[in-house]
Amino acid sequence: MMNLPQPKDSVLEVHDRVALLTFQRDDVRNALTGTELAADIIGTLAWANANAGVSVLVLTGAGSAFSAGGNIKAMGERAKGPPFDLEQYYRHGVQRIPLAFAQAEVPIIAAVNGPAIGAGFDLANMCDIRIGSTNAQFGETFVNLGIIAGDGGSWFLERLVGYQRAAELSFTGRIVKAEEAKAIGIMLDVTEPEQLLPRAKELAARIAAKPPQAIRYAKRLLKLAQQQDLPEHLEICSSFQAICQKTDDHAEALAAFFEKRQGKFVGR
Repeated sequence: MMNLPQPKDSVLEVHDRVALLTFQRDDVRNALTGTELAADIIGTLAWANANAGVSVLVLTGAGSAFSAGGNIKAMGERAKGPPFDLEQYYRHGVQRIPLAFAQAEVPIIAAVNGPAIGAGFDLANMCDIRIGSTNAQFGETFVNLGIIAGDGGSWFLERLVGYQRAAELSFTGRIVKAEEAKAIGIMLDVTEPEQLLPRAKELAARIAAKPPQAIRYAKRLLKLAQQQDLPEHLEICSSFQAICQKTDDHAEALAAFFEKRQGKFVGR
């Protein structure tokens, strides 16, 4: 039996190599500050990295919102402190989330059930794939409060939609609804609300059915490609390919191909 972590403000479940983490703080629209959600996310990412029985992680919110980002009421109180304390608050607080995502080894799907605003938008953008319901909304709204994305949101947004669109969204702080979010590349797909989790789980299951080690190496390559030049990247590709070709799962994939059947992969 797989040992699961015990998140405080979320519920974690696993089925057929797919882990689902559901935020459970609808009372504050799943805000990432003033709750244990950040710790839940970071702990779940570390657990998934260390657990060979997990191939995909899905994040979603219970209630009306995916995540409202930061707690605005608490923000005003923090602003009364000295700059050094505020800097430390971000470095040792919300910035732990993007650093944890940078170390994530399994594909992560955001099933965006409702508004993803501010740091909640950035959280969705840290995931590999975003699927949203027709209720999904997105906003890089920091400028509306006279601040910037202290969680590295600009880094993720620009890579997702390009500089020009990221600039427009960051400078205006406007809200993007579901269909536009799909059109400009924020979301892969839009569903009716009742179909959101089934669609996310379907995609997760398709990924989880593939050789587990190859999936993890594929994700590492995609992330490394964002920072490497081509010769350096090709060196890594050759090393990862040599490892993958010596796995039992590669041999099983070849056998399944020639025998015209589904492969049975065990992560070795």
